[in-house]
Amino acid sequence: MAKTKITFTYLFLIVAAFVSIFPFFWMIVSATNLSVDVTQGRLLPGAHLMDNLAKLTSSVDIWTAMANSAKIAVSTTLLALLIASLAGYGFEIYRSKAKDIVFNILLLSMMIPFAALMVPLYRMFGKITNFISFIGIDTPAAVVIPTMTTAFLIFFFRQSTKMFPKDLLEAGRMDGLSELGLFFRIYMPTMKTTYAAAAIITFMASWNNYLWPLVVLQTPENQTIPLLISNLGSGYAPDYGVIMLAIVISTLPTALVFFLMQKHFVAGMVGSVK
Repeated sequence: MAKTKITFTYLFLIVAAFVSIFPFFWMIVSATNLSVDVTQGRLLPGAHLMDNLAKLTSSVDIWTAMANSAKIAVSTTLLALLIASLAGYGFEIYRSKAKDIVFNILLLSMMIPFAALMVPLYRMFGKITNFISFIGIDTPAAVVIPTMTTAFLIFFFRQSTKMFPKDLLEAGRMDGLSELGLFFRIYMPTMKTTYAAAAIITFMASWNNYLWPLVVLQTPENQTIPLLISNLGSGYAPDYGVIMLAIVISTLPTALVFFLMQKHFVAGMVGSVK
C-alpha cells in the first residue's frame, strides 16, 4: 500500500509538472518557428529565431516598450515597498481602536473592482493634466500613482510585522534612535524577506499590468510591453512566431527577478523573520 501510494503521488506530481511547464516549452519552441508552424501545432524547435527577431525589431520598437515597462515597474515597486511597509508598521506597532477602524475600512476597499475606479481616475488625471502635465494623462506617473500601493500589500506587511521582535525597538529607543531611525535601521533590515516577497509580487503585477495603461497611455512612445504584445496580436494576419518571441522577451525580466529572489520570497510568504 505504501509503495502504491508513493507511485501515485509521483505520477500526480509528474503530470502536474508537465501541465505547468508545457505552456512555457510551447512558447519558447513557437518563437523559433514560422507562423504557419505555430498554427499547425509544431512542437519541435525551428531555425527561424533570428528571422522572427528581425521582423519583431523592424515592425515595432520593443526595446522602448521594455524600457517603459521597466521604468514603471521599478518605480511602482520602490514606492509600494516604502509606503506599504510604513503603513503596515504603523498599524501594528502603534495600535489603537481608531487605527483598527481605519485598517478595516482599508480592507473593505479590496472589495471594489478596479474597473469601477477607472472612470473617476481618468477624470481626475484629465483635470490634473491641465495644471501638472508630467503626472497627467499619457505619462508614466499616471500609471504609477494609482498602483504604487495596495490594501493587500499593507495587510501583508502588517501581518508580517506581528512576528517582528518588539524587543529590538525597545533596545533601539534606549540607544537614542528616533522613531524613523527605528524603522529604517532596525525594522527594514530585519524584515528583508518580507520586502523581497512584496517586491516580487509588486514588480510582477506592475510589469504585467494591462488594463489601466491601456486606458491612460495614448501614444506609441509611452506604451508598455503588454500593450505592444496586444497590438501585435490585433492585426489582420498576426505572425504568431513573432508574437511568441515578444512574449518570451517580455517574460525574461520577471523570471529573472523571481529566480534571483525565490528563497527570500518563500521565507517572506511564510512570515519568517531573520
